Amino acid sequence: MSRPICRTFDAAVLVPEMSREEAGNAIKTCVAIHAYSACVRPCDIELAQQICAGSNTKVCVVLGFPHGVQLSASKVDEAKRYVEMGVHEIDMVANYGWVRSGMWDEVRADIAAVSAVTKSAGTPLKVIFETSCLNADKIRKLTEVCIEAGADFVKTSTGFNGAGAQEEDVKLMLEIADGRIKVKASGGIRDAERAQMFIDMGVHRLGVNWSSSAAICAGGQAEGSGY
Repeated sequence: MSRPICRTFDAAVLVPEMSREEAGNAIKTCVAIHAYSACVRPCDIELAQQICAGSNTKVCVVLGFPHGVQLSASKVDEAKRYVEMGVHEIDMVANYGWVRSGMWDEVRADIAAVSAVTKSAGTPLKVIFETSCLNADKIRKLTEVCIEAGADFVKTSTGFNGAGAQEEDVKLMLEIADGRIKVKASGGIRDAERAQMFIDMGVHRLGVNWSSSAAICAGGQAEGSGY
């Protein structure tokens, strides 16, 4: 039996200007629709843990968000702090300036340093590509690098830069992954038809905005545009 589509959702609660009350209400929506996880800002980890306690919605947090250009040591420090706080999953942004520069040794080391922390804690690590900034060759190579570095997922987008998940990019990521790493389509998924298309392609998780999640679960389309 296939899982309900809500159980593929990492429902994003990441808009930087959200008030504490707005973030809390958004996380409550994630729980109400039984999202797999609420993906939150680091400042909202404890709030999310309180709201998600006793539910089947996990707490995911972003790292190096949204540009991925922090020092590797800073990313490692972030990872250690989040693991110590008990988050269930971490979504890390790759340094796509380095990726575009072909600095593959540096990119691999950056991801591997964080992966070393998450692997020892049993915390799944997703690496965000920002595919809108990369060509097919870079997407292909970065997928391989993430496998080599020990990441658990590759992910298309932050949702804050460019077009988000595109069919051709997701298809390429799945092809290169070949079962060696999981794939998350994220960004611009605002209706049930598009969400289901990516699931049917073989992705393991969907990054959707919390405000789109209920409409997608109901088989419809969210209003407006954006993440």
